[in-house]
Amino acid sequence: MSLWFEREHRLPQTRLTAIQYGLVLIFILLMTAFWNMQVMHSNYYLALAERNRIRNLPLIAPRGRILDREGRVLVDNYPSFSIWMLRENSAHGASGGKHLREIAEGLAMDPAALKERIEQFADVAKYHPIVIKEEATSADVAFVESHRADLPELELVMVQRRHYPRNSFLAHAIGYVGEVSPEQLKQNDRYRPGDFVGKSGLERQYNDVLMGQDGMRRAVVNSAGKEVGRLQQKEALPGRPLKLTIDYDLQVVAEEAMAKRKGAVVALDPRNGEVLAMVSQPAPDPNLFAVRIKPEDWKALNDDRDHPLLNRAIQAQLAPGSVFKVILAAAAMETKALRPGFSVDCSGAASFYGNIFQCWRPHGVVSFHRAITESCDVFFYNVGKILGIDRIAYYAGKFGLGHSTGIDLPGEEAGLIPSEDWKMRRFKQRWWPGETISVAIGQGAVQVTPIQLARAIGGIASGGLFVRPRLVMDDAAARANLPPALIERFPLQESTVEAVTLGMWGVVNEYGTAAASRLQGIEFCGKTGTAQLISEPGRKKAQGRTRRNLAHNAWFVGFAPRHNPEIVVAVLIEHGEHGSLAATVARDLVRAHYDKKARQLGPDYRVELRRIQELEPRLAGVSQAAE
Repeated sequence: MSLWFEREHRLPQTRLTAIQYGLVLIFILLMTAFWNMQVMHSNYYLALAERNRIRNLPLIAPRGRILDREGRVLVDNYPSFSIWMLRENSAHGASGGKHLREIAEGLAMDPAALKERIEQFADVAKYHPIVIKEEATSADVAFVESHRADLPELELVMVQRRHYPRNSFLAHAIGYVGEVSPEQLKQNDRYRPGDFVGKSGLERQYNDVLMGQDGMRRAVVNSAGKEVGRLQQKEALPGRPLKLTIDYDLQVVAEEAMAKRKGAVVALDPRNGEVLAMVSQPAPDPNLFAVRIKPEDWKALNDDRDHPLLNRAIQAQLAPGSVFKVILAAAAMETKALRPGFSVDCSGAASFYGNIFQCWRPHGVVSFHRAITESCDVFFYNVGKILGIDRIAYYAGKFGLGHSTGIDLPGEEAGLIPSEDWKMRRFKQRWWPGETISVAIGQGAVQVTPIQLARAIGGIASGGLFVRPRLVMDDAAARANLPPALIERFPLQESTVEAVTLGMWGVVNEYGTAAASRLQGIEFCGKTGTAQLISEPGRKKAQGRTRRNLAHNAWFVGFAPRHNPEIVVAVLIEHGEHGSLAATVARDLVRAHYDKKARQLGPDYRVELRRIQELEPRLAGVSQAAE
């Protein structure tokens, strides 16, 4: 019996040999793997182990502050916490994984929104942490701190959020920031998920200057993800401050003057192109974008019929109305198209090419000076007919209309100055002489922006010196993003400048269309414009529209002093009816400019103002002689 049992349970020799070889093979494989890990790829696995032990967390660099020309802070930062997700070793896949609902509930977030947020950065390398909540509440901070053990992939990171002025102060010029998009991440290696970059205005134009350079904090963590120590860290380099040409005091005056109005104001120094004030109303509150704008707020801004996202100062392309007469007046003087003593008899209307063109009132016999001062349409109808559309287009282009000024802001529009060639290219039609009559008073196809008009009128008053406008002081920090200080020279005859500016002086200081805006002791000159939006018959037929919605746009462009001007102001008030209303806004800015200058320069400057005041009666005598 025992012999049979031994024979039945004895392993065959071949099977025993196979087992032995198998054990040897396993041993060889284990040794090979060990050799591969410990010798051949030791650095790689050491890095993996180090990565599990050391957590790299960003130190977010604060954006540079934005200052006015005197160093007063316009835009600053405030501290806040963001919640980041570390995805390298987390239990979260592309869609959030098993802890998704727990995290969403703990941070008071919608699980679907959190899942979408994680999937948005699915293509971003796993070693880049992503922001899942931009601004953490005290409850969020408590949740993250109390769940370090079971949710080690959540981390609190200190960030600096933008704090913009209240009441949309300088909103369009400053712009706003927003979170970097996945497309921007692919285009620029400098950006990381969760970065906030400039999206509009100066924030976008000078983003590289303002952004700074992030640092890195290296923390030692245990197997549960809890921080147990710190290694040497790289400090963040804050963004450089940006000093603007904006004068805070003038900006306040402009903002107050345009409160509850729709339009734009641009004040600049025509000698160097520095923008002293810029307002566009209505405007959004940039603080809505400082974290992440809510979908309902974004929809409300886009659906608003007043278009608050439109920077009217550089993007509103509208007919300039009678302000355009300054362009025609200068062109007529330069070309000597008008004979000496040229005058027109204005009965309130005139016939051209079989059509009747109205004037805003009968003026009688009108000379060149009276035509500018009283804004006689019939006079300039005749000037337009004499010049022709191509000469008008040529001089308008040389004065800076029909193309962008090159101001250091994104999104500037070019406007439009029609010509025979333009119409043929655009509509495949010839230009009809009757169309020139409307263009002569700034109607028809003419479109300009407030910044263009400010530069053009300032350049004419300066004798043909047209300087590119800019919002940032020329310094080493901004120079890479600052457009060249381009000065375009189109020298005008002294007689042209004298006649045109004298007429504009009369607009304000004689019996002109802006006589109510006269400033005692200041050579304030300008030109009003009332741009028609719809004809009177059309107005009567319009259904469901109020008179205000169809009211004409009010324009005014003024400067001071008459010779070598130091400030020029362009004002647009949409549906403002009459240019005299816009003139009062420009008057307030010019007065504020001179009042501030008087405070800064003291008694000597007041003596100079008295001298100018004594000169005014003689100017009136010169203008009367010109009649």
